[in-house]
Amino acid sequence: MTKASAPAPNDTARGEPAAGGRPAPDAPWLRALFGHLVRTRCIDRRMVQLQRTGRVAFVGPVTGMEAAILGTAAALEPRDWLWSGLREGPAALLRGMPLDEYVGQMFGRSGDTGRGRQMPNHFQHRGTNFPSWSSVIGTQIPHGVGAALAARRRGLDEVHAIYFGDGATSSNGFHSGLNLAAVWKVPAVFVCIHNGWAISVPSHEQSAVDSFADKAPAYGMPGHEVDGNDILGCHVAMRELVERARGGAGPALLVARTYRLEGHSSADDPSRYRAAAEVEEWARRDPLARFQRLLFERGVLAPGEPEAIERAAYAEIDAAIRRQEAAPDLPLPSLVEDVFAGVPAHLRRQYADYLDLLSRRGPPRRA
Repeated sequence: MTKASAPAPNDTARGEPAAGGRPAPDAPWLRALFGHLVRTRCIDRRMVQLQRTGRVAFVGPVTGMEAAILGTAAALEPRDWLWSGLREGPAALLRGMPLDEYVGQMFGRSGDTGRGRQMPNHFQHRGTNFPSWSSVIGTQIPHGVGAALAARRRGLDEVHAIYFGDGATSSNGFHSGLNLAAVWKVPAVFVCIHNGWAISVPSHEQSAVDSFADKAPAYGMPGHEVDGNDILGCHVAMRELVERARGGAGPALLVARTYRLEGHSSADDPSRYRAAAEVEEWARRDPLARFQRLLFERGVLAPGEPEAIERAAYAEIDAAIRRQEAAPDLPLPSLVEDVFAGVPAHLRRQYADYLDLLSRRGPPRRA
């Protein structure tokens, strides 16, 4: 197999406030954002380790893309909504989702607020306006547009941030969502996390445009591209578009150009389609190392602090893993509860059949 290449990295953005913009963030805010970045990297490593040892079933790695996701999400207000495409679970953590809830969903036991309805890495959290999402590519885009339209009609002062990968720009949901969002002038910001590969398809084989942001004017909205490995550049660009949408100017598309250093998922082997030299080139532009260097330059971090932050993150994560892995399984009746006010007859029959099967063969082996 010939290994295609993703577009070359772009290091032009430096993450400073735009001309005439707001003052630079203060040190406590920068330290907190760095802490979220470190914790996201640590969670990624732990979840991949759990998957490789058979303790969780599926992981969508975030490594390499943390700045694009967290930098943009940090620009949202608590009342805003975030519609996820796959890897935005860390954004929910940044916005207030408890770590135990995140880890509990990965195990699908009693600590899972989704009650085992989804495969791992498919998060939802009511408290941070983070709806559940589907692995069907692009379906969250029209859902988010519909919710943004409802918010506008109800006079709510909220913005809907709708995230997706570059592969989703080829989906029906992308076309219908952006088209109607502009027609209805909804308060939405579309965030394309452009990581270079739609699983094994490089972006230049998916679209002939120079930038996915070039697609936005065809729908009647502005399109912007930002260096997705520059966390402050992502934050500034997203904040301006969120405020624009909140002010009634309608939707916009923001493309964050970044790179996934791991596979598309834990079921993917990227070495089959990507050149090692390409991965190494992007690894040298690691957004975590880049932000750390900036904070050292500004005097926000002192030597030894990043290592202490990482140790604390692992301690917190490992404690949550121990609690959630030891949590009891969900009660059997949860198989047929929650969807209907009363369990309908056909589900009662299926549940009775399952209980009969358990009585004859015993419970399934727990992983």
